[in-house]
Amino acid sequence: MIFEVLSLFPDAFSGFLSSSIISRAEKSKLLEVKLTDFRRFSSDKHHKVDDYPYGGFPGMVIQAQPIYDALSELLRTGNAPVVYFTPQGRPLTQKILESYTSYQRIILLCGHYKEIDQRVRDLCVSDEISLGDYVLSGGEIPAMAFMDGICRLLPGALSDIESAHSDSFSKEGLGFPCYTRPDVFMGLAVPQVLCGGNHQEILNWAIEQGKCLTRTRRPDLNK
Repeated sequence: MIFEVLSLFPDAFSGFLSSSIISRAEKSKLLEVKLTDFRRFSSDKHHKVDDYPYGGFPGMVIQAQPIYDALSELLRTGNAPVVYFTPQGRPLTQKILESYTSYQRIILLCGHYKEIDQRVRDLCVSDEISLGDYVLSGGEIPAMAFMDGICRLLPGALSDIESAHSDSFSKEGLGFPCYTRPDVFMGLAVPQVLCGGNHQEILNWAIEQGKCLTRTRRPDLNK
């Protein structure tokens, strides 16, 4: 899989790409991340990409031309979905991440300042995604979350793919509490059922714990 990332701040991805699962996946050739600073596509001699919004609203808006030209160049090599990260987008879910694992190439558009010109969204963007009901300075952090969420679903990215398949939201609910050694820590013991070796009882326990967590913390998921 190839992620093509358009950003005014490609250096923001350096630490992310050099650590943890995403780094191992790149080294294993499971995925490739290509960063493009769309500022270099600006037709302005000073490479300016933003301007004041029509209507006299506060803030600055990224012009359509640099983004449009950058996307046009990327799409010359083949079609790919263009994902734009914005609070106005649909909330990111595990099902959305799973649906994108079938693509060989995805273009991720990171905005900045107040917004990007609506016309480039109308002309080029195929999906708009939000991390939640809050505002960030740009799309770089959502893009990293999106790539990380997809990466761990790729066969070979994790040492045990079943770990991803049993995560919160992968099936139903929020998953279940997890424990490791020692058996007792600060007076708190591992539930006895997990030490008994009865796989059906362990599975039933995990299902019930997941239902309880979902019911008490995210009742909206049961609707």
